[in-house]
Amino acid sequence: MKQKILEAFKESISVQERFISENIDSVIQVSNLIAGAFKNGGKLLLFGNGGSSTDAAHIAAEFVGRFKMERPALPAIALNTNMAIVTAVANDYDFSEIFARQVKAHGHEGDVAVGISTSGNSPNVVKAIEAAAKKKMMTVVLTGASGGRLKSMADHVFAVPSDNTPRIQETHIILGHVICQIVEEILFKSHG
Repeated sequence: MKQKILEAFKESISVQERFISENIDSVIQVSNLIAGAFKNGGKLLLFGNGGSSTDAAHIAAEFVGRFKMERPALPAIALNTNMAIVTAVANDYDFSEIFARQVKAHGHEGDVAVGISTSGNSPNVVKAIEAAAKKKMMTVVLTGASGGRLKSMADHVFAVPSDNTPRIQETHIILGHVICQIVEEILFKSHG
């Protein structure tokens, strides 16, 4: 049993080390993009299913609340958290429209959309990224190794080099935390 536990941790660390070595410049670029959107009055819309939905909510909470420093609230919305909207759109339209419909309602040019899908093929995330692109929003996707359909659709793609869903999700939340930290430092380091 101890060996299985050690193997899981070692695998997670290995995936994360490979991911950041391949993506550090993109992390800086996306952090600057999100900070610029906030600075110019834009907002961040995040969405995903299952564990990715909780990652979207978690990251939004870090921006609206705070991550590491005391600072003003930043406008981030997790589109999977309003069950009345999610269930109404799923019932009245289709489950694949639950995020796209909200992007159409809340998204504007200058905003950033972040879609999270370990497979890169979740139909509701794909449709939301398409809707965001039509609204001239900047698009960022967090996926697994293949990137799925989302890989060719977004302005910025973070494809975790693994096919193991838990390892992908672990890397996604670390990425979210790092982006929150860098955005705070870009916007507020003179206050902290």
